[in-house]
Amino acid sequence: MTSNSEKLEERAAQTAARLSELCIESGLRAAVAESLTGGKIAGQFAAAPDSGTWFAGGVVAYSSDVKHTLLEVPAGPVISQQAVETMVRSVARIMGADVAVAASGSGGPEEQEGQEPGTTWIAVLVGDEVCSEIHHFDGEPIDILAQTEDRALTLVTTTLEKHLHRGDDEDDSDNG
Repeated sequence: MTSNSEKLEERAAQTAARLSELCIESGLRAAVAESLTGGKIAGQFAAAPDSGTWFAGGVVAYSSDVKHTLLEVPAGPVISQQAVETMVRSVARIMGADVAVAASGSGGPEEQEGQEPGTTWIAVLVGDEVCSEIHHFDGEPIDILAQTEDRALTLVTTTLEKHLHRGDDEDDSDNG
């Protein structure tokens, strides 16, 4: 593993610890659906403090047919916005989670579904809201996985923080 990948792994662990705090404070359950990362995100969730109180579980759907059958991704490409948004909704439903993250992409070294290595979709669900984003990471497959893991953890944590703060703002306006 390159030193940059090691730094990203350390940062991912710190971000997962922050996610743990947020989920515990708000009483939320989290889940993950991953393909490209093969369980790396779930591993960070499980290693975070007190994960048994907030981490519901995850699905590693590496094979496209598993994404289609278990996570109900419609026929077609699995490296797409539609695929990750379906994955994140499905895993939240399956796990009874309030917060979820999903990742699917091409890790390389060859392209997949006509997508260059590093093309990655990440989706986050908080409550009923889903957001997604595409990235074009570079480097060797291990670097792409580390970048995807780091970005997925950052996205789910910052999205949850915004959601919770928005709720705080609504509570404050009720008191005024």
